[in-house]
Amino acid sequence: MRQAADHITRRAPEDVMRLKRLGSLHQCRLSFMRVLTRRMARENWKFTRPVFNINADGVGNAVYTAQGPDRAYSLVAFAHDLPPEMRSDRVIATAWDATFTLFDGVPDAADIQRLSQNVPLQEAGRVSGREISVSRANRSVRLWAHFVDALAAGQQPDQEKIDAVGYLMRTTAVYGSGKLGASDREGIADREEMAVPFQAEMLSVFLTRTFVRDLVQHVANAKGGDQAVALDPNIARQLGIGNSTGLGMAPFIVNHPVLFNNWIMVREEAIARVRALKSASADERDVFTSLLQRSAKSVDQWRSEHPIQIKKLNELKADLKLLNAYLSGGALAGDAPWDKLMNWAATALTEEGQELVASLMLEPYGDLVDGLTTCMADSNKEAFVIDGAATIAQTRALIKDSFGWAFDTDWTEKENQARAWYVSEEKLEPRLGERFEEPIAEYEQPLAPARDAVAAFNALASYDADQPIAEFLLQHPEHRHTIRRAQISQIAPYGEIRDNTISASVLPIDMLRAKLSFFGATRFDPRSDRWVRICMYAGAPYPDELTHENADLWVYPEVAQ
Repeated sequence: MRQAADHITRRAPEDVMRLKRLGSLHQCRLSFMRVLTRRMARENWKFTRPVFNINADGVGNAVYTAQGPDRAYSLVAFAHDLPPEMRSDRVIATAWDATFTLFDGVPDAADIQRLSQNVPLQEAGRVSGREISVSRANRSVRLWAHFVDALAAGQQPDQEKIDAVGYLMRTTAVYGSGKLGASDREGIADREEMAVPFQAEMLSVFLTRTFVRDLVQHVANAKGGDQAVALDPNIARQLGIGNSTGLGMAPFIVNHPVLFNNWIMVREEAIARVRALKSASADERDVFTSLLQRSAKSVDQWRSEHPIQIKKLNELKADLKLLNAYLSGGALAGDAPWDKLMNWAATALTEEGQELVASLMLEPYGDLVDGLTTCMADSNKEAFVIDGAATIAQTRALIKDSFGWAFDTDWTEKENQARAWYVSEEKLEPRLGERFEEPIAEYEQPLAPARDAVAAFNALASYDADQPIAEFLLQHPEHRHTIRRAQISQIAPYGEIRDNTISASVLPIDMLRAKLSFFGATRFDPRSDRWVRICMYAGAPYPDELTHENADLWVYPEVAQ
């Protein structure tokens, strides 16, 4: 019987919800990709490829079906002949190497025909409630050509080239939740396999990876004929699906405070549960140290050309040396080992190292933490309803509690309000502009909750403490979003970023990484302070290989013994 120590409280929001820490989060066993692969293996999902209508040039369509216990989902893929000059990862692109939709069920010929006239158009097309997500991808041109040429010539691809990129295609968008006419999240939320957030999108990417493997093999076979060889399965497993993510994702965690709170709170609760353990068994210690070694290999394989990430990687490598030295003294064999480890890491390691430790600590304890994933969705529809009867005094207290740090910021200083979030007219996508250099202030989106909280707090000062907040909002509707956020904070203590999202020094990539870490992404490679490339499912088994034994720890590369 596992014994717990005295109750360990979750880390405080004022420590966890800083952008620098959020921008240092790593994938863990709570991440959505791993939740999905564990489920599919546990439930013995079946996978088929009922359609593969692709010509020798790699153009055509294919269908990949995943059959779960209760229902099936099918990736409908369209491969295109894209001229090089049209290939772009930007959201304004109008053509891609491949486009996809996740179909609810198994499509017939009429469905595929309908989808062929819409999915390749992406934003210019429309899908229906039978479709759950829509996505697109571009080739990594040089690695794709290398794979085709090598396999066609009877050779395996070069390992160094694989290590430098890590994927043959990268998605530039995976849309769900009603985008382009697809099914809304509410339409699938009550399905057990979709209860955890983003499971449909993760399934789409999982099947996309299989399509990419099959497509490059098909093109190589067509080119090489009898001389062509099959791609080594060990090499294929190294390949993930890349992703280019920009500012469109950054406002998500601001606009979804309850959902993001649930993600963070579940992770913090899992960490607290492990920290509370009085001891770690030999097997549990072995799991941790083994995955630490495998993580070190992953860090060595992590490539980036951005100075911010290069610095963080160098610091993380130094952290790993300190961590190994700490563990060499048998620290995990003593009392309350995980609590002591976290306390040591808090002063000895950078945020990047601390959060890697926090993620790795969870790995030996699936039975203790995996059940928490059912709490990560947001089903609280009442949270956004403002309680108009709450008093002015109660509201000011809530604002102070959630945004107390913001009152130390001089919001009249230009550097503290240098940026403004707005939506571009052309693509209806979020953008971050320079407030004092561009005429954008009148188009600003409410994505500076800290500044707005201070403004609302000051505006409330002239009202009687016992007045209902409804009277204030009748006169000042511009503060509704702040009052709503203040009331939400009562159920979502981790719902607010404790940093200035419009300062001259804000790094949107911190917000991107926070969200992508919960997806389970690896190899974060910022290309500026506003967009990042990542890899998804690198190391994972393909559908025909998926078993209970390999369904989870695939994210950690194997280390030669």
